[in-house]
Amino acid sequence: MIFDTVIFDLDGTLLDTLDDLADSVNFTLAQAGFPERSRDEVRKSVGNGIKNLIRRVAPEGTPEPELDACDRVFRAHYSKNMQNKTKPYDGIPELLAILKERGVKMAVVSNKYDQAVKGLCGAMFSGYISVAIGESSAVHRKPAPDSLFEAMRELCSSKENTLYVGDSEIDVRTSKNAGIRCVGVTWGFRDRDVLEAEGADGIVDSPAELLRLMKAD
Repeated sequence: MIFDTVIFDLDGTLLDTLDDLADSVNFTLAQAGFPERSRDEVRKSVGNGIKNLIRRVAPEGTPEPELDACDRVFRAHYSKNMQNKTKPYDGIPELLAILKERGVKMAVVSNKYDQAVKGLCGAMFSGYISVAIGESSAVHRKPAPDSLFEAMRELCSSKENTLYVGDSEIDVRTSKNAGIRCVGVTWGFRDRDVLEAEGADGIVDSPAELLRLMKAD
């Protein structure tokens, strides 16, 4: 099958955002008087939106009003610091350039809040990513398929010719809920066994391997 559209997850797939996320998490926790979290603890906690990230890193039993306050602190801090250490993974710029040269339509869907998704895509991938959709009141977050459907609608693409690429169990579940094929990547925030257990249609270890897989299809 020839794919004319590729929709990517953002954090852990196109961008290595972990250090900036961890810095904002620990700034937020310190402001609240909570213990800090390790980089690996943050890595295992991301992927299902900021509210869930805060819930996972805050002490168990933290009241909702305090979680809401932490959410606001995190968003304010992250918005100003999300490009300090964040960068594309090795091979990603080359991957996007080749896909564009082939005429492939590309989009990003993420559970990161919409302002940050659009800001990072505009700063890092201007000219490649034409549609960027993050968490907002307009669409249900992944693993609901809404953001994938909206991206395909904006790109005028069909499910049959669309491939979704992500790094987590949430991404695999989202693709299955949308009825499109999914390739998992191992360079992100989850390990290969997580992607295998969720039933990803394919798993790749590098952007170059993703290109080979698409060409083989």
